[in-house]
Amino acid sequence: MSTAQTTSPNPLAMTSFAWLQLLLLGAIWGGSFFFARVAVQVVPPLTLVLFRVAVAAVALHLYLLSRGVRFWDYRDHAFEFAGLGLLMNVIPFSLLFIGQTVLGAGVESILNATTPIWTVAAAAILTVDERITINKLAGILLGIFGLVIMIGPGVLTGLGGPLWAEIAVIGATLSYAFAGILAKRFKGVPPTITSTGQMTASTLIMMPVVLIYDGVPAVANIDTGVWLAILGLGLLSTAFAYILYFSIVRTAGATNASLVTLIVPVSAVLLGTIFLDEQLALQDFLGMALIALGLLTIDGRLLAALQKRLKA
Repeated sequence: MSTAQTTSPNPLAMTSFAWLQLLLLGAIWGGSFFFARVAVQVVPPLTLVLFRVAVAAVALHLYLLSRGVRFWDYRDHAFEFAGLGLLMNVIPFSLLFIGQTVLGAGVESILNATTPIWTVAAAAILTVDERITINKLAGILLGIFGLVIMIGPGVLTGLGGPLWAEIAVIGATLSYAFAGILAKRFKGVPPTITSTGQMTASTLIMMPVVLIYDGVPAVANIDTGVWLAILGLGLLSTAFAYILYFSIVRTAGATNASLVTLIVPVSAVLLGTIFLDEQLALQDFLGMALIALGLLTIDGRLLAALQKRLKA
């Protein structure tokens, strides 16, 4: 075996650049709550999902055209794009909405944060390059425990909600997990193409769903502020965010990409503190510290450095 082979990095390792992408993605998806909070007051949730993916699809197609990239050249991936749209958008968005009708946001955040656990399990069964490690499991559990502390002990009183609603949210996390595994099949496809295909498929799927359940959208009743929120959701929190997501999946794997569900609540809390004058409590700092410790445990480099120093 050559020296080049022995020193070549693991293609699924979390590099410093991948961590920066993950943190940026968490910040963007945390900010999506601001846009959604404005838009959902006027636009029905399923219609909002349609607007979100449609805006993203149009923006991504225009971007590809401006770069001279022919999306049609990737038509062989049409069925895979449809599967990705179902697993990444249509199914989880719908199940999360169903769960939200009776579950508190805190309980839903905790259940949604189990996504990395399901992704670890699915990746271990369905892939050959993502193994279950002690570092990963310990880090994920630390992160979830940190979220529980951030949200507060009072959330535990809501854990007795309807079983069907909790199952719906867990179903959404399972869908995200399998979507991450499916996304690995696009390793040779640029993230912009994968994002465009997914959003196009999601739009085509959501159109009949919205017509059946919400009817023709009453666009005349939507004011400028709400349209700006919808554009924010579509352009920043969806089009750009999914390019980042698929870039992380391609270089670091589905399990590492799913860690963003631990970062999103922290991002939402910090943005609320900065822009909405919300106050951080001691439990928020403790919870964020545990989440940070969990992410450092998953990364492994800090522990390895400490072990090296102790042996020196």
